[in-house]
Amino acid sequence: MTQTPPLQLTARADRYRDPGRHAIERKEIFGRSWLFMAHASELRAEGDAVAATIAGYPLLVVRYGDGIKAFHNVCRHRAGPLVDGDRANCAGGLVCNYHGWAYTLDGRLRNARDFGAASGFDPRAFGLFPLKAEIWRDFVFVNADLDAAPLADAMAPLDRRLGQRDFSGLVHAERRTHDIACNWKIYVENYLEGYHIPNVHPMLDAQVDALKYKVSVEGAICFHDAPPKEKGVSVYDGVWAFALPHLGFNSYGDDGLMMERMVPVGVSSTRLVYDYYLPPAVAADVQAKQRILSTSAIVTAEDKWICEKVQANIDAGVYDHGVLSPKHEAGVGWFQAFFQSISAT
Repeated sequence: MTQTPPLQLTARADRYRDPGRHAIERKEIFGRSWLFMAHASELRAEGDAVAATIAGYPLLVVRYGDGIKAFHNVCRHRAGPLVDGDRANCAGGLVCNYHGWAYTLDGRLRNARDFGAASGFDPRAFGLFPLKAEIWRDFVFVNADLDAAPLADAMAPLDRRLGQRDFSGLVHAERRTHDIACNWKIYVENYLEGYHIPNVHPMLDAQVDALKYKVSVEGAICFHDAPPKEKGVSVYDGVWAFALPHLGFNSYGDDGLMMERMVPVGVSSTRLVYDYYLPPAVAADVQAKQRILSTSAIVTAEDKWICEKVQANIDAGVYDHGVLSPKHEAGVGWFQAFFQSISAT
């Protein structure tokens, strides 16, 4: 006899509006997690660099010899930026935009420009703040925790699901960003369930069988299974997964994929960063590429609308907590258990 699961309550509303909680999550989640940065094809030449700010952390990765190095994008002099913008080529070294301090690509201080003589100043003590960097299936990740477990451990469930899929030939075809006036966790939770599809996403509902939409959790990965109503018609005919703490892995079958970062900007503000990696032929095909981009834009606009409404209602102070559907919201419960386990250290 199958036992009915107990009713599961949601996280309390203050978890989505408390500045103190936001500060804890920034440090204890984003300061200790593997964060996606780029595809290896974006770092082909010596000195090619990609930069991003994630949860307030300025990060950069750079091609160095046969590998990569990663650092906080912060000069050791007076905290100026080394890479201004999303990408650059720094083949001659990393140079601060503020006072011109210059670093080698492995982070050593090479020249404190016109600094002057100072007793006790040892350039060897002023190298860049390092990050741990690893590559998984040609995708580059960084972690501020230098003692973090290997990236492969976290991605193992997705590795098994992907099998022999090869992403080495993909190119960066497009980046699009979307700002949403909601706490980052509200958007993540929306991403982690298909329960809302019939009410919020009419076009998507016409393409996938929402009644058969399932989520399953394996370790640090949550998988989505959204059977298309007609094989080969929906761009959602692929592998769809979420990797803690904030990365959507959205595969379009043989047409490439989109890496979706759900980036906290403030307590009630989130920036979605969509990087589309496509086969060169698809990236060059205007119609094929536009089909992927336009579908994504429509669904995102609908998600933006509902997530901002949810945030406004949480901020109103009427709602304290709700309940989770055992049929549809296992992924939401998993994610809420994850962030509620985080405490200040």
